[in-house]
Order: sequence, then C-alpha cells, then structure tokens
Amino acid sequence: MLIVLGGLPGTGKTTIARLLAQRLNAIHLRVDTIEQALRSSGMLKADVGPAGYIVAYRLAEDNLRLCRIVVADCVNPLAVTRDAWLSVGQSLSTNIMEVEIICSDTTEHRRRVETRIVDIEGLQQPSWQDVVDRHYESWSRSPIRIDTAIGSAEQAVDDLVDLLAGRGSRG
Repeated sequence: MLIVLGGLPGTGKTTIARLLAQRLNAIHLRVDTIEQALRSSGMLKADVGPAGYIVAYRLAEDNLRLCRIVVADCVNPLAVTRDAWLSVGQSLSTNIMEVEIICSDTTEHRRRVETRIVDIEGLQQPSWQDVVDRHYESWSRSPIRIDTAIGSAEQAVDDLVDLLAGRGSRG
C-alpha cells in the first residue's frame, strides 16, 4: 500500500504522516528530508528540481517490493508529481491512497507557517508569502481531503486508518 500525503507547507502533512506511519508500522518518506540531504551533499546547493521526488519514488518502489506500507510526505503540487506517485503504485500493482491535507483557516495556516520549528538541519522553511505564491495545481482526481483546521492530527489518522480498514466514508 502506498499512501501519498500532499498539500501546502504548514497544513500538517508531516505530523499526520509520522503518526500514520507509526500507527501502521509503515515507512515514512519525507521529500523535504531527501531534498535537504541532496543540498547538504554539496552536489545540489539551491534548486534541487525534481531530484528529491525521483529519489522518493525509487525508495518507495524498493520498500513496496518488500511488501511494506509506504507513507509519502510531500507537497505534491503538480499533476506530474501526482501521476508519478500513481505510476509507482501501478507499476507494482499496489493500492494507492491519495490524500490532500489542507488548512481552511487562513489565519491558523499562516500562524503555523510562521511559527513552526525546523526539524531538518539546514532546511530553509518557506515564508508565508512563499506559501501563498507557490504554484499548486488543482487535482484532476478526487483525493481524500483532510482539513486540519477542523480536526486534530490524531483524528485525521483515525479517519485514514478507518478508510484503510473499509470502515470509513470519506472519499
């Protein structure tokens, strides 16, 4: 099973991804970690372009081949990145769950972006203006949508686990 969490920075993706991976004993692949490792290597200093996503796709494939559940944690802003994740799952005949994490309360979203603590050494967090200006395409498919402005991360994980077990009604 491949679970792909996408959404703008500061919506709560990583918090939910970590809790979900822990609950499912899954692999957590965070594209921010991969991209910063590439920058820290000295080979790619600024714009890593698609490199972080490409590494994440291959790591996901390796772990899916081992029959591990993979929770991918990334902004996933473009149809091309979403399609690539779908392709990873399809190439291995693995189920995929696409989840978009949003924060519908703009004031709360801004507060989160402006006050969050960097937990990856060397990572430059985006400013609120960076988040607002970011190119983020509409979804062509209908992902499961979780609004962190109206529920806790723990509730979001409970809802996702229920969906995986066939007990949920979101979609």
